[in-house]
Amino acid sequence: MAFTPLHDRVLVRRIEGEDKTKGGLIIPESVKEKPAEGEIVSVGAGARKDNGEIIEMGVKAGDKILFGKWSGTEIKLDGEDMLIMKEGDILGIM
Repeated sequence: MAFTPLHDRVLVRRIEGEDKTKGGLIIPESVKEKPAEGEIVSVGAGARKDNGEIIEMGVKAGDKILFGKWSGTEIKLDGEDMLIMKEGDILGIM
């Protein structure tokens, strides 16, 4: 994929959740929530301080992350649904 986010942004691929509950019930698509976890595909160089110095990113490509329910901007790259979000929208690394 030939896409690199700018500054302190990351490109994320959502990790789909389970289609069944622990009890074995199948969850229909209409009531399923969008997953709030994903895998980082690509990262930007990092944010810049006022003096021009770059602040290193705390995440890297391949990290599995948790993010807020309404975080990021949905885009389609190479026919695949992805998210672009700021590093600050990431809640944690799994």
